Amino acid sequence: MLPMINILTQALGETLLMVFVSALFASTFGLILGLALEVTKPHQILPHSQAHHLLEMIINIGRSIPFIILLVAIIPITRWIVGTSIGTVAAIVPLTIGAIPFTARLIEAALMELPEGLLDAAHAMGLSSLQIITKVFIPEALPGIFNSIIMTLVTLVNYSAMAGTIGGGGLGDVAIRYGYQRFDLKMMLLTVLILVLLVQLIQYAGHYLVKKCNHR
Repeated sequence: MLPMINILTQALGETLLMVFVSALFASTFGLILGLALEVTKPHQILPHSQAHHLLEMIINIGRSIPFIILLVAIIPITRWIVGTSIGTVAAIVPLTIGAIPFTARLIEAALMELPEGLLDAAHAMGLSSLQIITKVFIPEALPGIFNSIIMTLVTLVNYSAMAGTIGGGGLGDVAIRYGYQRFDLKMMLLTVLILVLLVQLIQYAGHYLVKKCNHR
């Protein structure tokens, strides 16, 4: 029983590392990309049709690639960035790249929910484009942005399990090596249970955070 607990504890630590580090990078770049996608639309603060269509194309391509294919396709990039394509640290690279387009689209949707008159009011106050983004758009869309990050975290839990299929470590790796390959049903069920509990904790913490920052 003790060896099983040690294996699961180590795997959980690897999964948490993969999920939260990749979520940090994906949320940062996804926020920048989502903001750029929104503000370059026609009638927005920085309208630029060519830049907007280019960003749309990049995000759509990124979202259309299945994650399991992305894992294999960018192995040379992963090896160039971290020096290896196997292990927990290496898995952070495809996890981040796979989550950025997803996060960007969610954040764009959160920004689209802002009241239509908000931009006109900001212009009337004489705010610059940067001030509108930092003092109006982001604060007003904060509940939606936090909700987007929570959805990204949940998605990354699922992605991290897939990363285990190519030696990424974590709970997915344990489920494959011990549960599937060794026909250990108990280990498989425990792995699934831990993943379910992890998602529930993320969702609960996320809903609490969204309620705290929602002042509407």
